[in-house]
Amino acid sequence: MAARPAARSDPKIKSQPASSAWVQQFLLFALFFAGLMLLHAPLLRLPYFWDEAGYYVPAARDLFLTGTLIPQSTPSNAHPPLVMAWLALAWHVFGYSTLVTRTAMLAVSAFSLLGLFRLSRIAANLPVAWATTALVALYPVYFTQSSMAQVDLPAAGFTFWALAAYIEDHIAANKEHRPWKQVLWFSLAALAKETAILAPLVLFGWELTGHFIRGIGKENRWKQIRWEESLPPVGKRTRSLYLLLPVVPLAGWYSYHYAKTGFLLGNPEFFRYNVAATLNPLRIPLALGMRLWQLFGYFGLYLLTLAGGLAMLRPPRRESGVARPRIPFWMQAAFLSVVLAYLGFMSLVGGAVLARYMLPVVPLVILVWVSTLWRRVHYWKLIVAAVAIAFVAGLFSNPPYGFSLEDNLAYRDYIVLHAEASRFLAMRYPGARVLTAWPASDELTRPWLGYVNQPFRVARVEDFSVSQIDVAAHARDRFDVALVFSTKYQPPHALFENWDTWQRIKGKFFGYHRDLLPEEIAQRLGGTIVYPKEMNGQWIAVIALEQ
Repeated sequence: MAARPAARSDPKIKSQPASSAWVQQFLLFALFFAGLMLLHAPLLRLPYFWDEAGYYVPAARDLFLTGTLIPQSTPSNAHPPLVMAWLALAWHVFGYSTLVTRTAMLAVSAFSLLGLFRLSRIAANLPVAWATTALVALYPVYFTQSSMAQVDLPAAGFTFWALAAYIEDHIAANKEHRPWKQVLWFSLAALAKETAILAPLVLFGWELTGHFIRGIGKENRWKQIRWEESLPPVGKRTRSLYLLLPVVPLAGWYSYHYAKTGFLLGNPEFFRYNVAATLNPLRIPLALGMRLWQLFGYFGLYLLTLAGGLAMLRPPRRESGVARPRIPFWMQAAFLSVVLAYLGFMSLVGGAVLARYMLPVVPLVILVWVSTLWRRVHYWKLIVAAVAIAFVAGLFSNPPYGFSLEDNLAYRDYIVLHAEASRFLAMRYPGARVLTAWPASDELTRPWLGYVNQPFRVARVEDFSVSQIDVAAHARDRFDVALVFSTKYQPPHALFENWDTWQRIKGKFFGYHRDLLPEEIAQRLGGTIVYPKEMNGQWIAVIALEQ
């Protein structure tokens, strides 16, 4: 069976001259970039947050200052260097500052939205493309990651471009085979973050499965017809082999990293935390449940999932007697393959079950649900608008469950709290020895992160749990003041909060601990709180020891 065309895919995509298409894409990029800059304007000069400060900015700064691809100021995690190289280039051209950093990342975010828009337009149609792109841009996790110096969003963006090229290659009316585009985009995605290699590999497996099913289906014509619409379009088998080529540059990077460091997959602690300690048969189903929630329910996604699920019960809308088309089954099968690959792999690895790891596939789910609403619901735009409002609300209001601070504007509250406390320390206790935990330990010792002008001497504890504070209390001669803060958001009335079994499970498999409150820490250290501050469920305090 010949390849089916995309569901009402716009003929203009193929009929436009190349120059006109480039102009159109540039204008769309400019529109997305301007919109992102406007929405992120109050956030552009914020100091660096958490993993930005802990790894990505130090690694990019090392590349900027010394030209080395292997970080020197922080242990290497073996992440490919593409995003760090982009930041180093931006700093080389415009100078080192948080404004340049966040503007450079917003440019990547705009390019990613352009790739998603193109993918949505090819797979569905123009209205679905606009609605999908708008929802993804407002989705709290995507919004906050847009200006952060981290690698998951760039990897997602290149994956969108790669999937668009992959689909275009299969539906090309003139049957011209141009695999270099998908190879390029998949390679760039993998060089942004290594886990992006999942997409081309699983698509390769999906195409091989299609060849196998067609082979055995020749003996049973009914079974072949039954499966045909969900299989990849018929093409040369050599087409599938191109999906393996993105492995080559990624393998080259790991070979280089191993030759320079002696470690293949990052430093031993990084490997233990993210791989060795996660491959537990009891942890995997728990992580899978969390990943499913991030895929279908997190921060208002449950509204879109519920609306899309209910829409499936309705018949397709008809125009001129013809039912509105769906995204072709084979495209949905391709998306599903990528989604399942991420769902399974991210349930196996990753010490912290962070929502940003799912950014390459959450927009695919949004695309399918929006297409379903467009096809089956008359007032589909109102539903999309309601979901958009829920996403915006999620940016400013914390949910009634635990979440990573980087997933909405809680990360801004964290930065403001830490910046103000750091200024208080600099004015009141210059040169003091400070007890604190990571990432504040880096914030106080690295002025180029944006928190202090002069570095402090720091005594570090792992966290502010009872055991760590008791250890610090026995070494009071090593510090003069303590900077203590909430390391996670604790909902006022969290589900299962009083269930001891759940607390033990979180502690064993996901590194959960309970921070002592500032008053409790001051009592155990024998000090006095001289600076307390709270903001939207987060807190920070400076404790001076009683001499």
